[in-house]
Formats: sequence, C-alpha cells, structure tokens
Amino acid sequence: MEKENNTALKKKTTGSKRIYKIVAIVLVTFIVILAVTPVLFKGKIINTIKKSVNKNITATLDFDNVSLSLLRNFPNASVSISDLKVINADPFEGDTLIYAEKIRLKMSLAQLFKNESEPLNIKAFSVDKAKLNILINNKGEANYDIAKKDPVAVAEEKTETTSGKAMVFSVEEYEISESKVVYYDEESNMKLSVSKLNHSGSGDLSASQSKLKTKTNALVSFKKDSIEYLGKNMVDLDALIQLDLEEGRYSFLENKALINQLPLVFDGFVKINESDQEVDVTFKTPSSDFKNFLGLIPTVYTKNLENVKTSGNFEVKGFVKGIIDDSHIPTFSIVMLSDNASFKYPDLPKEISNINISTLVGNKTGIMEDTYVNIDKLSFMIDQDVFNASAKIRNIIENPFINAEIRGRLNLANLTEAYPVDYEGELSGILNADISTAFDMNSIEENRYENTSNKGSFSIHDLKLSPDEMANPIEISKADITFNDQNINLNGFSAKTGLSDIKATGTIKNLLGFMFNNEDLEGNFDLNSGTFAVNDFMMKVDESETGSESETVKSEGEKVTIPAFLDCTINAVADNVIYDDLTLKKVKGTIKIEDQKATITNLTSELFDGQLGLTGNVSTKEETPTFNMNLKLKAFDITSSFKELELFQFLTPLANAVNGIMNSDISLSGNLNEDFTPNMATLSGDLLGEILNASFVKENSPLLQSFDQNMNFIDLSDIELKNLKTSLSFKDGNVNLKPINLKYKDIDIEVKGTHSLDKSLSYMAKLDVPAKYLGKDVNKLLANLSEEEASKIRVPVNVEMGGSFTNPTLKTDVKSSMSNLTQQLISIQKDKLTDKGKGILTDMLNNNITKDSDSTKKEDAVKEAAKGILGNLFGKKKDSTQN
Repeated sequence: MEKENNTALKKKTTGSKRIYKIVAIVLVTFIVILAVTPVLFKGKIINTIKKSVNKNITATLDFDNVSLSLLRNFPNASVSISDLKVINADPFEGDTLIYAEKIRLKMSLAQLFKNESEPLNIKAFSVDKAKLNILINNKGEANYDIAKKDPVAVAEEKTETTSGKAMVFSVEEYEISESKVVYYDEESNMKLSVSKLNHSGSGDLSASQSKLKTKTNALVSFKKDSIEYLGKNMVDLDALIQLDLEEGRYSFLENKALINQLPLVFDGFVKINESDQEVDVTFKTPSSDFKNFLGLIPTVYTKNLENVKTSGNFEVKGFVKGIIDDSHIPTFSIVMLSDNASFKYPDLPKEISNINISTLVGNKTGIMEDTYVNIDKLSFMIDQDVFNASAKIRNIIENPFINAEIRGRLNLANLTEAYPVDYEGELSGILNADISTAFDMNSIEENRYENTSNKGSFSIHDLKLSPDEMANPIEISKADITFNDQNINLNGFSAKTGLSDIKATGTIKNLLGFMFNNEDLEGNFDLNSGTFAVNDFMMKVDESETGSESETVKSEGEKVTIPAFLDCTINAVADNVIYDDLTLKKVKGTIKIEDQKATITNLTSELFDGQLGLTGNVSTKEETPTFNMNLKLKAFDITSSFKELELFQFLTPLANAVNGIMNSDISLSGNLNEDFTPNMATLSGDLLGEILNASFVKENSPLLQSFDQNMNFIDLSDIELKNLKTSLSFKDGNVNLKPINLKYKDIDIEVKGTHSLDKSLSYMAKLDVPAKYLGKDVNKLLANLSEEEASKIRVPVNVEMGGSFTNPTLKTDVKSSMSNLTQQLISIQKDKLTDKGKGILTDMLNNNITKDSDSTKKEDAVKEAAKGILGNLFGKKKDSTQN
C-alpha cells in the first residue's frame, strides 16, 4: 500500500514539474513576444499615426523616430515620438505650427492589431518641450485652420462619423511640460505669449460627464500695439472642472489662481455652443490685505513679501459675462481699490504710505472697441514727497484715446530706501512733474501731433544713474523741460558721463511717438562741451543674447552701436573731443544721426598743431560698422600725426622718418572694428599730400639707413623735401605710391611702388646720377674731358627695395652702370685721340717737307707722336693710390 502511495506521489510530482516547465516556457515566450512585437509593429504604428492625421489636415505631420514598448505599461502599449513637427501649407507655407521634442502615448494592446481605417484610442499622453505658434495674418487667415475642407475630405469625415472617429481620446491623465504657446494677430497687432508652460490633468475625457482636475503654471505676456499689459507675469492655476461633454459646459468647482503673487478665487462656467460660447465667471481676492497689491508686481521687482509690513486694504473683484462670437466679447468689469494703505520692507528704513488706488477696467456693451480703463486715483507718499496720477483710456482696442495727468515730486534716493529697486548702481536725484496730456494712438502713429494736447513741465536735478545701454554712469545736474502742443522744449541740460561734460538746449518733436509707438526720437540740439569722449555715448549691445537686449557686462559678443532710436541734428561746439587716443581741440561742426548713421558736415578742429576739416559718415546699421570720410589736413606736424594715427602709420610708414609739416587731402572708406577704430585691411581711398618743409631723420627708418649705406654718394639728410607733392591710392590693405620726384644736389630721384598692411614693400627708386659721383676710376677718365663735357655725362641707377620697412632688402645695378659708363668714356677718349692723331699727321703732311737727308728723321718723329697718342689710350692704368 505504501509502495502504491509513493508511486502516485512520484507521478504527481513529475506532473507538477512538467506544468511549471510549461508555464515557464509560456512566460518566457510571452516576454519574448512582448519584447519582439515593438520591432514587428513599429512600422504599423508609424503609418497608422501619420495616415490617421495627414489625411484629415492640409498641413504635414512628420516626426523623426518612434519607439514602442509593451513592457513599460503592460497590459497597455507605450509609444514615444521624437521631434514631431506640423508644417503649414499655403498661405503659411514652411511655417512650423507645432513642434514637440517628445510625445508619449499610452494605448491598449488591441490598438496595435486594428486596421488603419479603424479608430485609434489613446488613454494617456504627455508632451515635453513643445512650441505652438498660432498666427492670424492681416487677411484674417489662421495658420491653425488646417482641417481639410474639400468635398473628398468631407465625404471621408461623414464615413468616419458613422463608424467612429479616426482618433478617440479616452484619456485618464495627460501632461504638458516646459512648453511655449505664442499667439499673434497681425490684424489687431496683438500678441499673447505663454512660456515655461507646465500643465497636467486627470479624469476620464471620454465620459459624457466627469470631473477634470488640472494644475497649471506659466509665464504670461500680453502686448497690444506698443503697450505691454503683461510682461512675463507668473500665473498658477489649480482648477477642478465639471465636464458635461454632451452640453459642452465646463463648470468651475474648486479653483484658485495666483497671478504673480496675487491670489484669486473664481467660480462660474463656460459653455461651448455651435456658433458661439457663453461665459459667466466671477472672481475676487480671498482677502483685502494690501499684500495683494504687491502680489500684482512681477516677482523680480518685489523680492520676498513674507516679512513686508502692510496696512490698509487692496481688493480686486470682477466678472466676465456674455457671448463670445465673431463680433462680440463678454461684458466684464475688473475693479481694483485701495484706501490709505502703506507698506514697509523690514530691511529698508523708509515706508511708502498714503497709498490710494481706484481703477476700473471694463466693457458694458460686449463690443471690443468699447473697452475702457479709468484710473481715477493713483497716489502715494515717501517722506514729504507726494506723487499723484490719473488717467482715462477709451476705445482701448482700436484707437486708444488717452487723457492723463501726472503731478508730484519724487526723491529717487528715498525711493531706493523704501522699495527694493533691482538696481546695482547709485540712484539719486529730484524729479518734479506737472504734466497734462491728451492724445489718440492713430494721431501718434500718423505723426498728426496737431491732434494732441500737451502742457506742463518736467525737471530733474542732481540725478545719478547707470543705464544698461551706456558705457558709464550719468550725472545730470540739471534738465528742465516744458511742454506745449507742438514741441517739447529742452530749456537747459547739464550732465557728465565718463570723461565727458555736456550742456545742451533744443527741441524734441515726437516724445509721445517715441514713448508709445516705438518711433525714433526726433529733435534738434545745440551742444557745448569742455570735453566730449565719443566712446562715452556709444550704446553697448550683447550679441550673445537673442534680439537686441542691452547689457552692461562685457562679453565676447559685445559691440558698440549708434542708438537706433535717435533721429536728430546736433550743432556741436567742444573744446576737446576724444576719439580713441586722439584729442581734437576747438571742435565745431554738425552731426546728423539717423537710421544708426552719424553724418558729419563742416567739422573743423585743431590737431597736431594744424587744422583739420572733416565730412563723412559712420554707420552701425549692418552687422559690421562702416565709415566714409573726407579729410583736409592743413599744416599738420608729420611726426606727431604718425605717432598718434594708425592710419598714417599704415598709409605712409616712412613718415616716421620725416620731420616737418604738410598739407593733405584724404578720402577713405572701409569697415570699423568693434572699438570703432578703422579696420586697415578693408580701407579704400586716395591721399594727396604736400610736404611744405621737412627733412629726413634716417635714424628712424631701417629702410632709409640701408639706402644711405648702399648709395654712399648720397646723404639723405640733405635731400630737399620742400613743396614735395605725393599721391597714393589704397585698397584692401595694399597701398600704391604713385611716382614722386626728389632731388639731392644735382641728382634726380624718382620713387614709386607698393606696400601692404603687413609692412612688406616693393619699391623702386630711379636715380639720374652725374658720372662724377661714381668713383676715382671714373673721374680719371673724365679728366681727359672738358668740364662742360664731363658735366653732361650722367648714369641711370636703379634701386629695388623689398622685404619690409623694419627689415628691408636692397638691390642696385651700380656695377653694371659703372661698367657701361667706363666703356662709354673709353670710346669717347678713343674717338678724341684718334681725331687728334689724324690732325697732327695732316699738319705734318701739309708742311713744306722736302725729300732731303732730314726726311728720315721727320718720318720717325711722326711715328713717335702716333705712338704717344695710342699709348695714352691703351696704356696700363695707374695705381689707384696715385693721382
């Protein structure tokens, strides 16, 4: 019996092992299938997603890569899409509507085995680092309107409606992180930007009725025309929303928002109808603490509010109610009230008190153009300084009409002691204002300033500040301005910055256009200065940042530019103008600044003990600054100009070895370096010069020293440089010296050639040298000539100068010239002696010589005479030491 039981137990154990083995095999097989399936179905998923979307839109959906996992969210499939893009077609062809770095989808495994025509059901999704660019052009066309409208698409949509949509969201949860949405309407010139957007929600969006719990935070900016209403304001929103998908109604149940640090609670609903939307929402601050007002100010300006001591109240309340359609917006009212409030930061000595605010933003008709803003009162006090302002803005959307008054006195030093101003430099000074203004934006935009009304005064005294755009702090000791309907008059202005001091009067034509419409600041000014350093007034632009944001901190991308907003004429008189290391004295001229170009006319100055006249322009509009100048130099000291001007060192390197004065006309153009000095490699132009009286200082030039050593019959110190005229042209770093004529005693010298920015040179000197300068041997031959004949004998000598100005090389043809001269002189002597011999023989033959016993003696005498002549011609040269 026991044996039978053992046998049965053994069989049972064996059977269990087989079952475990089978289960293990099935499990491993299943895991392998789950691992392999993504590879098999990857192409199907890609095609399903692309075809499901692309056949229903006029744009193009594409993405770089798709990964599929069946293990991560088993029993659901996980799909990850990288670098998804939706590219618009005409009329926004090529524009990116949507870009997402990563999208993750969760769906049931069954979705992988459905046909492409069957609906695709998504249970959850997340989007990382997406960008949505919504654009409405000036024709009212929207780039997000990408659903197909052609008959074929409509027929397909009807077919899909009967069998189910191409894509169904049965979402339980979703998330959007680090994303950005930009909405721009060209017609109304309105821009909404939501950046650093993080949004998540959970709920069942497929159910007809459900609750959706959401959490959102983002930075919100809103700009209409030239007015920025929100500037990267932080918004936090926690909302529980009741969804009624059948009615299209979304009700706010438990909701709390934080705008910057201003808390709001709200309730109501939004209902989506077939042709419009209904809105009925109310909101208010949960308390009346004045900290609510500080919470409206962007966090970067308020610092830590936790320990701020406040008194008084601040309340925000309002409603939005009505219909939204093509021609209507909801009526709304936003009221902000404060009465006799104050606040004080614990680390600052002063408080801002007696704060009164009464502001209403509203619309009573539902017509967008009827939106208005009333700032009935805005006032505060710091110590004994009181500031008051009021304004009314009508027709705020289409053509805002603004009527405002500002009156008060403000000590900026007190402001910094009462409010944590985010400002590193010193800020002090007294501001007094009494201004009334009324204008509409259309008149400003169209320069119809006769439709504006301005009156009042504004003054600044003892102001010290450090603008980001300027190179140095500015001290304004006085600035008195008065307003009228036509102009803003600068009655007096006195300031210092860097090395510069300025006194100015003038007229500004369009301050409102500059302030509200991004127009250039137009004006005419008379400027006087003891010292005016050009670099003190150049704007700094940091190119390492996007756009044209100004930075005070130097960086690799920093460059100096002429301010783009200036359009003015300046009549300037200055005792000293400093440009780079150059100081101009008694400067007078006119500067016209427009479109980032400074045009200089009739500028005169004393420089290097002479007179300078200048006309031309400098432009910083393009990436590389350029200039075009015409210079007239009169009685300039050559040595000083060479030492101080890099331009002269490049154009006339030998000027370093010239002591004297000159006149010159120079025309030149080219590019500027970042420090506003000329880029010598880009220069083009011409120079005409006249040396009035000068001499060489050969010790200052290795080239002249080498020339002097090789031409030992010339002393360069004695060369005449009086009334010498020179001409040269230059282009792309190369200078061409046109022939100039010099004279040393009775030696004529012609010099011409080229040199380059790297100081390399290729010059040629041609000398017409009297033979008497070429040595003793030549002079011995000349001794047999008359003085008149000897003076006519001249020898051309060529000198090639190469290498560089600091390490020159010289080649001459003196040896060959002397050899040719020697042959020439020998030939002349031979001809002369032969003629002389012939004369003697003729005389002897013509004498009455008889054939007597003396005839033999006479014939011998003739032979001796001929021998003597030939001996003198072909005889041996005397020792060079003998004379």
